[in-house]
Amino acid sequence: MIIVPLGVASATPTATRHLASVALWREGEIHLFDCGENAQMRMLQAGLKRSKIENIFISHFDVDHYSGLIGLLSTLQLQRREKPLTIVGPKGIKKYVEWNFKFANIDLNFKINYKEVSEDFEVDRVIDHDDYYVEVRPLNHTKFCMGFRFQEKDKPGKVDAVKAEKLGISEDAQYKALKAGEDVELEDGTIIKSYDIVGHPRPGDSFAYITDTKYCPNSVKLAMNTNILYHEATFSESLADKAAETGHSTSIDAARVANEAQTKLLVIGHFSARYTNPFVLLREAREKFFPAWLATELRPIYTDPAQEKGIVQQKVYIKEIDDSQGKSSGPSRSKRGSDDKQKRFRKRKGSPSRGSSDRGSSRGSGGGSRGRREEYPERRKKRSDSPRRDQDNNDHNQGTSRPPKHITPRTPFDDFDRF
Repeated sequence: MIIVPLGVASATPTATRHLASVALWREGEIHLFDCGENAQMRMLQAGLKRSKIENIFISHFDVDHYSGLIGLLSTLQLQRREKPLTIVGPKGIKKYVEWNFKFANIDLNFKINYKEVSEDFEVDRVIDHDDYYVEVRPLNHTKFCMGFRFQEKDKPGKVDAVKAEKLGISEDAQYKALKAGEDVELEDGTIIKSYDIVGHPRPGDSFAYITDTKYCPNSVKLAMNTNILYHEATFSESLADKAAETGHSTSIDAARVANEAQTKLLVIGHFSARYTNPFVLLREAREKFFPAWLATELRPIYTDPAQEKGIVQQKVYIKEIDDSQGKSSGPSRSKRGSDDKQKRFRKRKGSPSRGSSDRGSSRGSGGGSRGRREEYPERRKKRSDSPRRDQDNNDHNQGTSRPPKHITPRTPFDDFDRF
């Protein structure tokens, strides 16, 4: 499984964070947990095809968690989707979707299977496939909210091919039967027991998505022994009172759930806009639980890096703006660049200058380029005809480095296959 955070903001987006949404990639299928505004564009930027979505899980009816749903479904309609889609959410999600498309006078080409969950339940298995299932439990928010656990079913153990060959197993059908736990009878009547050939079943990977909740026992149950726990950390511990008032978790709460659930990896997200530096939250979480990571938009998180790396490759990179650290391309950077250039070409004490030879004597005291222009005025005139060279000379004389030329590059989406 590959987990790709698409939006890690809470309530309101910022210049570098988008509203809540997390994609889970498995075996070529995508399962979307919440669908905040701009989720479909973030999928494109992450390198995930929207046509591969199998299930959409909406945790609750705070607008920032479902505001991108109608736009995504409209895009799937334009892409002529025919495969059915499953939407899981609180009771009322079907009415919301159908009203919007009725208002827009749109008849969807594909079928939507709705699985609405009422408030009066303890635990439910909303998806149950041959290879995996999805479990939901109610959380503790100011309104009805659900948490999700995506669990792969146990995988068959590995077959001891050498031992099987010695015992006379040679056909693919026999191997499949043994792997499925069935005994096989050979032509001579010998019975080969499955447990003699096949190892112990391997536990499947698991992922828990818990957001918009105060600490509660159901969070621990959903996250128990998971490979990856995605848990909200909207506030720091200094704002624990506000977190309790608004029905959210602090970074310490997220770490507490991870400890009690004995998860392998904690990933915190759903950050309040007040935290321009989310490492404050990460530091608090890591004091109580390790390993803990920050959810970074478009950056994949692998359950098996050796097998999964390279499958999902993000198409864009968005650099955060931080003028205080000199990361912007303003005058300060240009000045620093010119200072570095002057230092780089500063003449060492006692070393011969580049103009000490007979060839350099004609260049004059102003440096090689200036000397050449004084010796060959006709060449200087010819060069001055180029406006680009004049701009370079002006920048050099003013002591500033020429800023990079801004162009509109060819984007990765020019060759993107929408279908």
